[in-house]
Amino acid sequence: MQSTACAITMLRDDLFFLEIWLRHYGEMLGRENCYVIAHGREPEVLEMAKGCNIVGIPGDHHKNFDMKRWRLMNNLVMGLNAYYKHVIVGDVDELVVVDPAEGKTLLEWLEGAPDRRIYTPVGLEVLHMIDREEEPVGDRVLGPRRHVRVAPHYSKPCIVSVGTKIARGGHFTQFEKLFTPDPLYLFHLKFVDFGAYTAVMDRRNAVTQAVNVENIRDAAIGRHWFAEARGEDRAVFDAFTAMPLQAEFNMRPVRRAMHRSWQERGKTGFWQFDRPDYEQLYQLPERFNGAL
Repeated sequence: MQSTACAITMLRDDLFFLEIWLRHYGEMLGRENCYVIAHGREPEVLEMAKGCNIVGIPGDHHKNFDMKRWRLMNNLVMGLNAYYKHVIVGDVDELVVVDPAEGKTLLEWLEGAPDRRIYTPVGLEVLHMIDREEEPVGDRVLGPRRHVRVAPHYSKPCIVSVGTKIARGGHFTQFEKLFTPDPLYLFHLKFVDFGAYTAVMDRRNAVTQAVNVENIRDAAIGRHWFAEARGEDRAVFDAFTAMPLQAEFNMRPVRRAMHRSWQERGKTGFWQFDRPDYEQLYQLPERFNGAL
């Protein structure tokens, strides 16, 4: 039984993404090394995650649920670090992938990676180009979906092997050094499928309605969960098709920009890099097909 790496996530009813998460991490790390926090103990989640370590928690809606969620995640990550060399932590629609050019799986790469660090993969948002990608996402994501945009908001410090505090949302830590290995990417799947996107947003809007918060600023919940910040779904995806396509897939300039802007986040104790908007579209090289 390997103790190099485990993965931990928390979800309520995102079965579409949980299936992908389990296939990616469950097959690579072993389900016995996957930790699923089941918010609400929904039977479908418990059934799908069989073989994993399931932590069931009450499903009450609360305006500060994201704050409470990351308090729990922080403590579990720190505890698991006593037993694993690396702990991979993130939302269920965020998955770390090693560039297939390395010739290694993520587990194999982590076996040789130094510990006492936090690794921050470059975040790439996988986009469903509805005008040219008709094949549905099934047993694989990359292949049916080939287009990405750089997403600094999802370049998260998500592979942890040192004691630290992770900020709400997983965007920052109190670790003062930045490690961004070239082969590591974090794929964010929010926009990976138009149908799945609309279903997820419907559920999240229902959660914020149940919390009954009149002002977004009064809740420790991501702004994108609220109906008034949603926009028109089809227009969101249509806009992807108009983005300029880059001739080369090269993320080294992105990593250099992260390091150049690395600094303390005010007096919070956390560290950050700049997170500019990237409007360019990239097509993943064919070697990524089936990597996720």
